Formats: sequence, structure tokens, C-alpha cells
Amino acid sequence: MADIAVVFHWPPESMDPMDLDELSAWRARAAARMKPDGDE
Repeated sequence: MADIAVVFHWPPESMDPMDLDELSAWRARAAARMKPDGDE
């Protein structure tokens, strides 16, 4: 959840209603945004 909060600037309350699958999907998006250019 910390990755999501840092990347998308969401407070924990915004993520509380999400289930594990939804959190995992957002975490993958956050990781992709944090990845430096050229890393694949």
C-alpha cells in the first residue's frame, strides 16, 4: 500500500475499501511508474 500511496498520492483511507486483487493491480501500476527508464 505504501507504493500506491507514494506514487498516486492516495491516503490509506482511499485504499481501505479495495480488495486484495484491486490493490495488487494498483501496486503493479505503481511499480511500473517507479521503474527507471530502460529497465525492463
